[in-house]
Amino acid sequence: MEDYLFTSERLGFREWKNKDLTEFAKLNANKKVMEHFPEPLTYNETKDFIARLKIHYKKHQYCYFATELKETGEFIGFIGLAYQTYPSSFTPAVDIGWRLKQSAWENGYATEGAKCCLALAFNTFHLNKVIATCTVDNVNSENVMKKIGMTKKGTFNHPYLKAYPTLQTCNCYAINKDEFLSLLQTY
Repeated sequence: MEDYLFTSERLGFREWKNKDLTEFAKLNANKKVMEHFPEPLTYNETKDFIARLKIHYKKHQYCYFATELKETGEFIGFIGLAYQTYPSSFTPAVDIGWRLKQSAWENGYATEGAKCCLALAFNTFHLNKVIATCTVDNVNSENVMKKIGMTKKGTFNHPYLKAYPTLQTCNCYAINKDEFLSLLQTY
């Protein structure tokens, strides 16, 4: 599709459009998808989130990109990069993240898309390092981090999750450009 900013084998990555709101709101309202977050997002919270992603894209030329299946054009969620500044020992830093609707799980889309976004981070934006975080119980996201070659750097108490003690302890993973380039031969 011509409005993709870039693609992987099966996925297309693009800017956010107003038409995404309904599907993204359904995804963000799903309790299983949002299991490792404080609570599902409302329609208006999702609308605000898209607005923030659009602003982030204009400022940085990357964001958590709207992600579709190339074959059908089906919106499946987001995969991408975000500049994070919350207080921690490893920020400010660029984070890689994903959130996919439940019907898209277990197809390797998060791994495929994350590898593609790492290539963008290192080859297009010339970043030196990318981080990823997840709650310590989010085994599926942690497995994606491992599959894309990231290394666990430790755990931390996320400053935005102080009010949610069961979610506050998070893992931090990272990969640098040299590590990524050496992994390209194995991808």
